Amino acid sequence: MEALIPVPVVLPLLAAGLKLAIGRKLIRLQALISVGTLAVVLLVSLLLLAAADREGPLVAHAGGWGAPIGIALVADRLSTLMLAVSSAVTLCVMVYSLAQSRADQEHLAPLSIFHPAYLIMVAGVSDAFLSGDLFNLFVAFEMLLSGSYVLLTFGGTEARIRAGATYVVVGLASSLLFLVAIAVAYAATGTVSMAQLAERFSVLPQHIRLLVELTLLLVFVVKAAIFPMSAWLPDSYPTAPAPATALFAGLLTKVGIYSIIRLEALLFPGGPVSGLLMWAALLTMLVGVFGAVAQTDIKRMLSFTLVSHIGYMVFGVALFSVAGMAGAVFYVAHHITVQTSLFLVTGMIERRTGTTSLNRLGGLAGPAPAIAVLFFVPAMNLAGIPPMSGFLGKLGLIQAGVADGRPPALVLVAGGLLTSLLTLYAVATTWSRAFWGTPPAGASAEEPGEAGTGEAGGTGGITGEAVVTGAAMPVPMLAATAALVVLALSYTVLAGPLSALAERAAGELLAREPYLSAVLGGER
Repeated sequence: MEALIPVPVVLPLLAAGLKLAIGRKLIRLQALISVGTLAVVLLVSLLLLAAADREGPLVAHAGGWGAPIGIALVADRLSTLMLAVSSAVTLCVMVYSLAQSRADQEHLAPLSIFHPAYLIMVAGVSDAFLSGDLFNLFVAFEMLLSGSYVLLTFGGTEARIRAGATYVVVGLASSLLFLVAIAVAYAATGTVSMAQLAERFSVLPQHIRLLVELTLLLVFVVKAAIFPMSAWLPDSYPTAPAPATALFAGLLTKVGIYSIIRLEALLFPGGPVSGLLMWAALLTMLVGVFGAVAQTDIKRMLSFTLVSHIGYMVFGVALFSVAGMAGAVFYVAHHITVQTSLFLVTGMIERRTGTTSLNRLGGLAGPAPAIAVLFFVPAMNLAGIPPMSGFLGKLGLIQAGVADGRPPALVLVAGGLLTSLLTLYAVATTWSRAFWGTPPAGASAEEPGEAGTGEAGGTGGITGEAVVTGAAMPVPMLAATAALVVLALSYTVLAGPLSALAERAAGELLAREPYLSAVLGGER
């Protein structure tokens, strides 16, 4: 099984190189390479998940160099669960994007760049989940960010270039700070191996540990869009093509959350910043959901709910208990799937009507009932309607907060409940305005006015060109979105096994010993 660990990283990179060599020729071969690669990555991820849950952490040393010299790729319960969920999401989004580009006759557009960038980003996400080396984690972030830069600005529209400039500046600033943190950690400990750092940080002076922890935490707070470092997200994500926006919303912020979990559980267990994380979680939930309630554009509303629900995940990490960490792990898996499906449905709304502005939408449930259902189900899941996985994840976090008993934890519980109610209000209002009633005067689902634009600055099609509205939705787009909706619903059906897996992952994280023994072995 150890030989399979590098596959989710290496295979997408090889496929990206092959697709760049093919160029614009052999369109069907391009599609086959993309879908085939992601299907293999999904299969390998599931195999690794089963093996890691059965045997404990699995380790592959790059180049055959063992610890402490070599770069370790570590597949434990947490990393393989994140890898499996992200692989399923990336496969569905790829099918969606291929169907959209074929339906909109974009075969002459520079899709030979879009899909290699997509695969490079997938490789970066996989590398981040598997990395057991702090510098390799930096490399993983740079891979996924380089791919996301291309996807965000794809088509070269004014709105995308403007949003991309902000995104690039934020990304480069956080990457520079990441390098500074790595340099300080290496200067203090003489290593960048996470397993060795975990051992050596424990004997360092408190002020040096705190400096490194706060610097790394600031990096991941920016990348996860945690308040007060979240203002860049609602202005950047809505402008990208629908498949890219869905992937960004589902995965990129979760890589930051994953890194915070590793940071706090492995490198700085029981550190003094848990109280700080609690207040950050509370403010992230409330500021995000208040922003969502105020929006009149579906993309921006979903972007603010994305920020808000990141607070739930930080909530679980800040509690630093098995129950809290298990709740965070469960909620990350749930949120990746639900948020991605909502953005894909929003892309279909925009393709059909030419807008995502609620001031110009209405009555879509009649002409587009499938889209109405595909939006309603994950929206209710996001809001936490029983017995869906969103409710189960929030319930687990609330129970963990009550069990903690500290005043900040109880305040977080109250904040989580308020956030859930306001999320329900935001998504229910959005659904009723877009799909119920009648279109506003001068606009309709079939005659939206200027096609391809909305308040968020987004445009129809992958390339940003206007598309013909009112046409029948391609079946693969509906099928890919429905698959994600069903996957999210399956978390409810399989809530028992999934919760048990999340609890085992949390226990393994907080114990630390299985991870350290697997990576260092006889070098300890």
